[in-house]
Amino acid sequence: MKCQVCGSEDTKVLESRLSDGGRSVRRRRCCVTCNHRFTTYEKEEVFAFSIIKKDHRVEPYSRDKVFRSIQTACQKRPITYEQIDAMISRLEKAVQDSGERTVASQRLGDLIMDSLHGLDKVAYVRFASVYKDFQDPSEFMREIDRLDTE
Repeated sequence: MKCQVCGSEDTKVLESRLSDGGRSVRRRRCCVTCNHRFTTYEKEEVFAFSIIKKDHRVEPYSRDKVFRSIQTACQKRPITYEQIDAMISRLEKAVQDSGERTVASQRLGDLIMDSLHGLDKVAYVRFASVYKDFQDPSEFMREIDRLDTE
């Protein structure tokens, strides 16, 4: 790390702490040449990918959009923000591990459905009703019957 004051590359780390939920490291540094103290952050590289929508439009993946849709399905259920965040992290890791840079919205929806199925059945049915575009109550019943038979 270069010192911001004198430009020397000879610095030492005084203290390191995890921040941002373990996604970055905050380091207090001191320049050996001029004794200037400063803070640096090391952040996890963000894996960016795009979503191919049903109408073939491509848009950048938005973690916030996914979080809101899952949060809506989980309203008034015993599911914490941390559980939702961990679920989304697992989904993102699955996509990253696949190496794909563009993912069909249907695949992402299926991954969310699988995760919700194991987490909370009511949230699963709520999400399914929007994701699968249920048009009448009989579609709800078919999905609930399918859950009961599993």
